Amino acid sequence: MNLAAIYHRPESEMAFLYDPQTMHIRLRTAKGDVKAVQLLHGDPYSLRSLAGIEPPFYTKPTPMKKILADDLYDYWQIAVTEPKKRLAYAFDITGVDGTRVIYTDRGYIQPNDQEALDEMNTYFRMPFFQEIDMFHAPEWVKKTVWYQIFPERFANGDKTNDPAGTKPWNSSDHPGRQDFYGGDLQGVLDHLDHLQELGVNGIYFNPLFKAPSNHKYDTEDYYQIDPHFGNADLFKKVVKEAHKRGIKVMLDAVFNHIGDKSPQWQDVLKNGQDSKYAGWFHINQFPAAYTPTKNFEFTPDATYDTFDYTPHMPKLNTANPEVQDYLLGIAKYWIEEFDIDAWRLDVANEIDHHFWKRFHQETTALKPDFYILGEIWHTSQAWLNGDEFSGVMNYSYTGAILDHFVNHRLGADQMIEQLSNQLMKYRDQTNQMMFNVLDSHDTARIMTQAHDNRELVKQTFAFTFLQPGTPSIYYGTEYGMDGENDPDCRKPMNWEPDTTAQQMFASFKDLVALRKDYAHLIAGGEISFKILPNGLIEVRRTGAGHELTGLFNTTGAPVDAEIKGQLLLSQGISNSQLAQDGFAITLN
Repeated sequence: MNLAAIYHRPESEMAFLYDPQTMHIRLRTAKGDVKAVQLLHGDPYSLRSLAGIEPPFYTKPTPMKKILADDLYDYWQIAVTEPKKRLAYAFDITGVDGTRVIYTDRGYIQPNDQEALDEMNTYFRMPFFQEIDMFHAPEWVKKTVWYQIFPERFANGDKTNDPAGTKPWNSSDHPGRQDFYGGDLQGVLDHLDHLQELGVNGIYFNPLFKAPSNHKYDTEDYYQIDPHFGNADLFKKVVKEAHKRGIKVMLDAVFNHIGDKSPQWQDVLKNGQDSKYAGWFHINQFPAAYTPTKNFEFTPDATYDTFDYTPHMPKLNTANPEVQDYLLGIAKYWIEEFDIDAWRLDVANEIDHHFWKRFHQETTALKPDFYILGEIWHTSQAWLNGDEFSGVMNYSYTGAILDHFVNHRLGADQMIEQLSNQLMKYRDQTNQMMFNVLDSHDTARIMTQAHDNRELVKQTFAFTFLQPGTPSIYYGTEYGMDGENDPDCRKPMNWEPDTTAQQMFASFKDLVALRKDYAHLIAGGEISFKILPNGLIEVRRTGAGHELTGLFNTTGAPVDAEIKGQLLLSQGISNSQLAQDGFAITLN
């Protein structure tokens, strides 16, 4: 048995409260190396002689289930309860070679080591089931399908507030970095019925606050809706009308940096180190200056820290208590005054944990079920312990999906291994909160990535909609809009869909309906992956006596397929064959 590969860490994603009475416990072992794992668990104080409890809990092992595997490891999991809300546990492990050990908090012991088994401090512990420390997942998020709106490109509902030089609305245009098309909040209000018909029940807005750019990530005033988008009263109306339709609203918080047109930065430029805002930024040398280049968004030599190399986005010093109070005041203002339901946090990984802990406390104090989504593109355990973010933008997870289905960089087995590895990095509740995005304002559109293969796009979305997490549709993807990387992925919305685009919309509408109808099973049920002998990828979501099964053909050729159960949604089924890029989702 490969003892070096065996791993467990208490009070982490490997041992956590799932609900106030239930712990989920995981163990990692070398792939294919272990035949069985049993959990020895019970009240630690029951081992004391004065307790008089017989037989001791370690004589009553409970089998663990092997749930997932990646390229190196198998993962085992079990759900356990304990009436006294305190738990001692260890792992009784049997290898495929017949060897047997017990893995404890103090290392490995032999199954017949009676003295160690009787000692309560031998065991891993959950000292008490503290509900306040549990990861609290907003329940409504599990049932949400998001729709991402880049406000400047969604719809122009009010031409009187158009910026100077606004271009004619043309969904086939290739936007430049500094182009304007006049999209605004009135356009969103005018098209809420479109979102309701699609079936989505969450809107994620890219920044709405006053800023000189078209993307608004260079904030000038966090307390003001950009005048080219509308005003506070109009935004209140949008939120109210969205809520009437059962649609939640998430705003984009750009707290890592601020725009260089902001009064705070302008004061620094005017007064240098004597500015009352000098400590609000990371200024390495005064005066704050940079050398302009042909690229508006790049400079190699700013004397202050910025987002990326963008001189127009000086980085805020969130360790400064004044900056913290300023930003937290903004976060609470939009909740209290406008009743928003969530914040998406831009460049969240570049801001200190201390600030995000305050942010979590103060926003959830206003709304206990508030959703906090961090933009992080890499492994994010440090932010997902329950006291900072609800979830992150799940680029690592959906990147593996794209790299198999669309980019063909991964085989089916490699994709499954990567997905399994990602799922095991986080608590079950956290996986349910992850934001599953296949394309966005920061990536090429999936239609372009898929070389205009609509069947492939629909297949990829169908697979993604069966995964843990809350799925997102980027505006226009439901009509099959295309676009290369930023800024081409930010074309004006297609409001004149042809027959092909309308057929795409109908497919997305069906998929959204399925995701909402079976949200309880997809969000909370167990997941398993398998590659069938015929090459099809099988995904199962199991729970509460029901099972959803998805079959996906990524082999490049038609495959004979046996479809069992009630067919809920499919593509490319004919004469017991599943076509290339086909899929079938059934209920049993």
